[in-house]
Amino acid sequence: MNLQQELQIAATDIFQPIPSAWGVVPSTINERGDHPVPRTGINQSGPIPTNKFYANKFLGSQAQGSWTHPYSLSWSKGGGSLSSWGMSISHIEAHQRAYGLPNTSIPGSPAQFFINPLGIQSMILSAAELGSSTVLTSDSLEAFSANIHLHPQAGANGSITFPLVQGMGFVTGIYDNLQPMLQSGVIYRSFDPAGTVRNIFKYRVILEDGTNWLLYAWSANNTDPQIRQQSSTLLRGLPAWSGTIQFCKNPSGPEGESKYDASAGVYATAAILEGSVSGTSGTYSLSWRKAGFSNGPLLMFALPHHVDSFAPATASSSTNIRLQTTTKGVATAIVADSWTLVEGDLPTDMGFAPWSPSTGSVNGLSGTAIDAINRVGAVEISQDMMAQTNLDSLYFSGKALSKFATLIYTIHDLGKNPALAATGLGRLKDAFNRFATNQQMYPLVYDTAWKGIVSSGSYVTGNSGQDFGNTYYNDHHFHFAYFVHCASIIGYLDRSWVDPNKDFVNLLLRDAANPSTQDSSFPFSRSFDWYHGHSWAKGLFESGDSKDEESSSEDAMFAYAMKMWGSVVGDLSMELRGTLMLKILSRTLQDYFLLDSGNVHQPPNFIANRVTGIADVTKLFENKIDHTTYFGGNPEYVQGIHMIPLNPSSALTRTKKFVSEEWNTYFASGAVAQASNVVGGWKGILYANLAIIDPKASYNFFAQSNFDPSWLDGGASRTWYLAYAAGELINEDNLVKVRANTDQRKGLGGAP
Repeated sequence: MNLQQELQIAATDIFQPIPSAWGVVPSTINERGDHPVPRTGINQSGPIPTNKFYANKFLGSQAQGSWTHPYSLSWSKGGGSLSSWGMSISHIEAHQRAYGLPNTSIPGSPAQFFINPLGIQSMILSAAELGSSTVLTSDSLEAFSANIHLHPQAGANGSITFPLVQGMGFVTGIYDNLQPMLQSGVIYRSFDPAGTVRNIFKYRVILEDGTNWLLYAWSANNTDPQIRQQSSTLLRGLPAWSGTIQFCKNPSGPEGESKYDASAGVYATAAILEGSVSGTSGTYSLSWRKAGFSNGPLLMFALPHHVDSFAPATASSSTNIRLQTTTKGVATAIVADSWTLVEGDLPTDMGFAPWSPSTGSVNGLSGTAIDAINRVGAVEISQDMMAQTNLDSLYFSGKALSKFATLIYTIHDLGKNPALAATGLGRLKDAFNRFATNQQMYPLVYDTAWKGIVSSGSYVTGNSGQDFGNTYYNDHHFHFAYFVHCASIIGYLDRSWVDPNKDFVNLLLRDAANPSTQDSSFPFSRSFDWYHGHSWAKGLFESGDSKDEESSSEDAMFAYAMKMWGSVVGDLSMELRGTLMLKILSRTLQDYFLLDSGNVHQPPNFIANRVTGIADVTKLFENKIDHTTYFGGNPEYVQGIHMIPLNPSSALTRTKKFVSEEWNTYFASGAVAQASNVVGGWKGILYANLAIIDPKASYNFFAQSNFDPSWLDGGASRTWYLAYAAGELINEDNLVKVRANTDQRKGLGGAP
């Protein structure tokens, strides 16, 4: 990177809009307004976020939970022991989790799964007027927040409004001309008025489970809301009351209560995200819009990865209030109107070549490796690209396109054979052009209801699961990542190809990862959740456990592909946004998904599984984690889905410590599923992943003369695996030399 580029980086806002000459969509993509999922109760025009934490509030029954962390909120809708029609609040402690049976075949005998109980109605914010005619509506649907409203019936003047914001410190209900009914399915052990705090009426509540809660209530005229206990499950306020009520759980005694008192009456309504990169350091911030007593200090909860990356000023705002989350460790209350988070050592130097965090990229391989690349590459490049990419699935088509692009790059740059690469590049362009001109089996359409690019597959077949639910906004970052990656390599090898195809590739990125609310054709950051630090894969499907994340490695693949496309087209904002996302993912995946022996955020009796697992290619939900898959429970499936596709970012997100422990647990000689006994494409995936810790063994596996092509899955080439292992071997040798030189400078002596 030269000085001019470094100066540019110092001034780069990473959330600049993605340019497009098309406006919304090109003429080759039809518009449709008849999406099969209705926008139930939504009172908002413009793009609607489909993969965010509150989506259950406009899907299906509207009664499933939304996890703000550490709380979850569910519309009771006449259910539960109290048959309430209000909004129930739940917070689950670690001791309340249910665990699956120990898996004795895995060292350490970890639990197969854990789940947090549903349906515990610790508190319910309701009203006397709510009943079977109650309707739920929503508006102000943004990346980090939404307003949810309960009305006694359609068109009624009275309502309760709940501003849902990720990390909110209080659950807030804003009453308009209704009589508060504050219920508890756990039962009130005690309810005690505690005076006032700045004209806010305060109450202490202890439930029968022994938990301590605080209740705050106020109105514009500062009158007493006269909240009185009617029974062991009911508190009642004044009729026709307009004002605000807040609940919070206090695990920290008098000190915690004083912190809550200081922030009572203040609540967040939305968050503003900003970010920039300077050199190899990235900074992003969350600033909250406030309401209520908005001059007061705001209390919000941070997840562990936030706390570990806080800038000093934000870190100094931490409190001793800590509450368990369902799947993200323990949250910490922060008293601040904004947070600043910093990630250092960004992988700005990562390109298409093999890369490691310690020594960077390897662009030159040994003569032996180059010979092997050209020998194997000559066979693989002759495959029928059209047949392998002309499929009824964007996911599998994209994987094949990315595979061939990586193969051609490997031959061209690492194999030093542009002539051989040229024999495939033209055919790859033709295969990609089918999608760029929207001539594939299920063409893309622009959905004007939710506003996004979707496969027409479910419209044609009537099957919501067609192509893993792409029409319903499932997995867009997974599917589109492969196309963006392929385009990046084609554009890198042929710059003249970029301009005619730039808008199509940018269209995919705008759908899955629109970085700016200035682009009104798509929601902001559909997939990546800047609060959680990773993506959510589930789209417009109601779910009792809310959103989920599938393959952690394909999440990283999207960020990597976006980084590389930004580099190729000269969009520095995009390139650095992808780079920062990769670094954030390297933190969150290790905290929550890829579990080495030092992990402190997932339950101790679960981490020996090494990964969170998947089901229907997913399993880290917002409420549970299950170490399995719907397509089989073999260790190579469960672990391997977090390995694909192997790319230069793999060594960033999958640390040597984690890979070593995972390999020794499952795949080493004599382990429960030793790799040498695995069959099919998963075998190649395992041995390619091995290159991160043992590149020599990985290289020898792929270089063997009796290599079986069935050991490769449809998104992988033997040529790239050889190059990656050879590159990591050089990285390993370079690291040994660096350490030896360091030891010598310290007078410690080095390796001979």
